[in-house]
Amino acid sequence: MSAHPSRVAVLMGGWTSEASVSRVSASFCGQAARSAGWDAVEVEVDRDIATKLAEMKPDRCFNALHGQVGEDGNIQGLLNIMNIPYTHSGLVASALAMDKVLAKMIMTTCGIRVPATLPLVEDTHVYPEHAMQAHVIKPLNDGSSFGVVIVKDGDKAPARSLWNTNTQLLCEPFIPGRELTVSVLEGTALCVTEITSENSFYDFDAKYAPGGSQHILPADIPEDVTLQACEWAERAYRAFGCRGVIRADYRWNDATNQLFMLEINTQPGMTATSLVPEQARFVGMTGEELVNHLLETAQCDD
Repeated sequence: MSAHPSRVAVLMGGWTSEASVSRVSASFCGQAARSAGWDAVEVEVDRDIATKLAEMKPDRCFNALHGQVGEDGNIQGLLNIMNIPYTHSGLVASALAMDKVLAKMIMTTCGIRVPATLPLVEDTHVYPEHAMQAHVIKPLNDGSSFGVVIVKDGDKAPARSLWNTNTQLLCEPFIPGRELTVSVLEGTALCVTEITSENSFYDFDAKYAPGGSQHILPADIPEDVTLQACEWAERAYRAFGCRGVIRADYRWNDATNQLFMLEINTQPGMTATSLVPEQARFVGMTGEELVNHLLETAQCDD
């Protein structure tokens, strides 16, 4: 451990759909950092964040932002310019992972199976151009399952007004089966968690409401699926050039034994109920130790 206390700005909030989740992550991470001996202060991110950081003069930042601005390369670019080391992935990895179409192209290139992308018609309603099988429509660059709509066989096409007019949408076939996730810390997969929920899918409430979902770890799945999920997560971590911790999310069609990577999260949730701290605890690392490690290894892009 470096000589503490070092001044840490725990970045949180912002003006996007995931601001409230970010503040919960920041509360958990700020307290963990203080318990580990850091002089950590939660800082609300707004349009004047550069001025706030210039006045505060932190030694490093813990990036507890989620979604746009915090996860897409914007805050990383600002911190690179200001030469303030920060946790999690750098600008390029963050931007690539946040764009679901680009991310799928990279995953496919390195041999990871992903759901197909279906051409989408957008007028008053939104629907696939061709087959009307069960499908998923979601924003191109959002997280925490905001704006995700599952359209089953026979359902009416959702209205375009469900999303903001400037929201770019992505359509994929619905993958039946089970929800799996793998955290990767410094290039090494921690374990596989299966997520079950009474909700229709692992939506915002299932992610963050107490009792909204059940996490089974390690997942009770065949060993070959466990190994594939871990290996693909590590492969994606390297391909995108990630740092710190990420989480790779999957659907496993247990009827056909096909695994599909849905996305990687370079800023995974870090709340008390989140998957990454839970997997870290499973391998013997407390939340305090995890946050401390991320702060110790914080850096700017080269």
